[in-house]
Amino acid sequence: MRSSVLAVFVACVVWGCSQSEKVPDAPGQPKKPRVTVYMYSEYIAPELPKEFEKQTGMPVKIDVYENTEEMMAKLQRAGGVSQYDVVVVSDHAIPVLAKLDLLQPLNLEKIPNAKNVSGQFKSPPYDPGSKYSLPYQWGTVGLMVRKDKAPQAEPTWALLFDAEKQPGPFVLIDSMRDMLGVALKSLGHSVNSRKPEELKAASEAVLRAKKSPKCLGFEGGVGGKNKVADGTATLAVVYNGDAIKAIEENKGLGYILPKEGSIIWVDAMTIPAKAPNVEGAHAFINFILGAEAGAKLSDFNRYATPNAASLPLVKKEDRENPAIYPPQEELKKLEYIEDVGDATRLYDEVWTAAKAR
Repeated sequence: MRSSVLAVFVACVVWGCSQSEKVPDAPGQPKKPRVTVYMYSEYIAPELPKEFEKQTGMPVKIDVYENTEEMMAKLQRAGGVSQYDVVVVSDHAIPVLAKLDLLQPLNLEKIPNAKNVSGQFKSPPYDPGSKYSLPYQWGTVGLMVRKDKAPQAEPTWALLFDAEKQPGPFVLIDSMRDMLGVALKSLGHSVNSRKPEELKAASEAVLRAKKSPKCLGFEGGVGGKNKVADGTATLAVVYNGDAIKAIEENKGLGYILPKEGSIIWVDAMTIPAKAPNVEGAHAFINFILGAEAGAKLSDFNRYATPNAASLPLVKKEDRENPAIYPPQEELKKLEYIEDVGDATRLYDEVWTAAKAR
């Protein structure tokens, strides 16, 4: 699940005890502190926190956020760095959080299940050596399409950016790096371009699409998915897991990875610099990286598992679904979103220009 601006969802789900409570693991034994996890909403199988508590005696409290900006503000300015034990974050946020000293290095000796991580997700470009993070789920950014309204839709970003190829009403994704990234890809550039002329061209492509009479505006991934599912839109930029759930309910829907390439993303587990329960944090990460827990997580979320030990346990129909696990030739065209350093200012400028005009 990625950094999209969804409808405001202010909630937390608590399994176990309230803020002040602890639970005994056995009569006469010391009470164990809870583990507080901060993640996107509806992003964990409900039985997993209960299973973790059963195994460790530590209850789990889940707090939720809806976009990366909200999460970073909470860690930087609202005390989250000393409030949460585990934070599930988007890959491109990890180097930024590390530079701000908001994360602590993982102790891999306390996470033996780290060995289960698939080779392609070990020492990733956003966190060399997996110093601060271990993967939770992964997926792609693509187009969700109504096959009944666009039966011959070519797998290309031109369905958004070329007025002559737009098959019907469409929704852009309200996420700066994702939307500019796919615009850059459509022009043959890297999603991490630092060249002002390329970023300006991508911004202009987004602006042209936005001004099309067929454009329904910007939505989070779920919002775009909903508009395609209810027939308001013909296509939308979405995260693949959102599309998979909708497609299961309506076979008239489809998911496309455009031929120009797209974005591969990883959401990863991190421990804040001042986490109150560091031992519990490591135990929770280790639990999620267990073979059975990882499979249950992906079966619930409909996103791909980064866990080699979990993959054989994932539902067969999901393992064989190319919208969840793209074939190798498509994977080669995908890029991670990286921290672009000083060029972030350029991204902010061209994104603001595209949104405001």
